[in-house]
Amino acid sequence: MRTTIPLFAMTVLMGTVLAACVEKPVAPARAPAPPVARPAVVPRPVPPRSNDWRDWPVTVGDWTYRQDQGGSTALFGARGSNALLTLRCDNASAMLYLSRQGIARTPLTVRTSTVVRSLPVQPTSPGPAGAPAYVATRLAARDPLLDAMVFSRGRFIVEQGGAATLVVPAWAEIARVTEDCRR
Repeated sequence: MRTTIPLFAMTVLMGTVLAACVEKPVAPARAPAPPVARPAVVPRPVPPRSNDWRDWPVTVGDWTYRQDQGGSTALFGARGSNALLTLRCDNASAMLYLSRQGIARTPLTVRTSTVVRSLPVQPTSPGPAGAPAYVATRLAARDPLLDAMVFSRGRFIVEQGGAATLVVPAWAEIARVTEDCRR
């Protein structure tokens, strides 16, 4: 026996298939919702500075390296400004001089990932008129503090009573000057 689909059923089926192909009418766009009143933005208080100096932001500046007949120098500070911190190798004496801009005669405290040391300072000889004053301390070329500065985890700090703390990146220029004095 042969089964046939009645003509009426076939017509309804085809009509349904064609109706599915027709695009449905789009509902009219609704009016935008009225703006919601939001509370005024209140700035958050600045969180207290972390007690861990390794989280403090680095002082603005870059290291630069220079060589001359007497030795080499690494200078740290903002471009176009006088150096905030310098490390100088004197080839003749095989000594390094860590200098900081300022006139305070209080000791420098250098804090690295592994070492904390307080260093006495002396004023340096005055530069040209209008140049900033510096205080400096002397280090032997093989002083372990220099290696600690080089290998400190990303930064070290230089603190001095009466002056802003310098958070200094531990870049290669420090190692270059140190190695220049160890030759």
